[in-house]
Amino acid sequence: MQTLSYALDTTWRTLLADLGLVPANVLRRAGLPDDLLNQPSVRLVPEDYYLLWESVVTEKGDPLFPIRLCQAVRSESFSPPLFAALCSPNLLVAAQRVSKYKRLIGPMQMEVREDRDAVAITFAWQAGPPPPVSLVTMELLFCVTLARIGTREEIHPVDVTTTDLPSPIAPYEDFLGARLRRGAGHVVRFTKSDAIRPFLTSNEPLWAAFEPDLRQRLANLDASVSVAKRVRAALHEAIPSGLTTMEAIAKKLAVSKRTLQRRIEAEGTSFQQILKETREALARHYLANTALPASEISFLLGFDEPNSFYRAFRSWTGKTPDSIRQRA
Repeated sequence: MQTLSYALDTTWRTLLADLGLVPANVLRRAGLPDDLLNQPSVRLVPEDYYLLWESVVTEKGDPLFPIRLCQAVRSESFSPPLFAALCSPNLLVAAQRVSKYKRLIGPMQMEVREDRDAVAITFAWQAGPPPPVSLVTMELLFCVTLARIGTREEIHPVDVTTTDLPSPIAPYEDFLGARLRRGAGHVVRFTKSDAIRPFLTSNEPLWAAFEPDLRQRLANLDASVSVAKRVRAALHEAIPSGLTTMEAIAKKLAVSKRTLQRRIEAEGTSFQQILKETREALARHYLANTALPASEISFLLGFDEPNSFYRAFRSWTGKTPDSIRQRA
């Protein structure tokens, strides 16, 4: 059976900054690649998604973390599902839209049920390891946060149900303005009047222009960044320090050397070829765009002494560094 993976949107970088957390510390604690949040298309299996979440919670060290996170989210924070929601005319439509695009940002599903008097939003989680209690709690609280951001009013749900209650419970009930009860599922329920209360952030023309991109994101969920591109990005950071061995880069990307080599070879290249191409591209950039002497460029490219850089550059290009600089 194929293991489902989920996209990690760029809002994580903003939220970590707003929460005063260092991304590198969070990622290392979770055992995830150093470059994770810099990748243009990040995919995580549920286990890694939960590891990342728990690492953030541990780094923050706050038993009320779900509340802090909801307080940190602002309307200008760009997350595709959040954007979709805030462009909506009201909470009911917002929840329906978010339920459609929820899998863009995590291993969960939303279902929206509407009757004459109330609107219930239910969360379900993929079979496998259970989600952290704090993550489930945050999702429930965020529905209320969304209603408050959109209406600019202190909306309170009718009630909130979850399988595992957070502790201490009192601050969460104070935040919600409602009872938080133990039950068989994860549900937040609003009165119908609150669910259809107009959003001041509504922007249907902008939503109409943006929705095709969200649909495309869903269609492209299986697309992935090549391993070679990730290795190049890691080498850009590592080359000045001289940590350019496959072992060092594999560690930076949180995979074994054998796994990294196998994945690189599957893309029809080699680690040494990627290293050569990255060094050559950097050398050409320094020669064409800076006045740095060759000795300093040699150091920045991780060579022990300038003569080694001269010999390597000539083998790459058939030319000397001086000739490339003069031409530039």
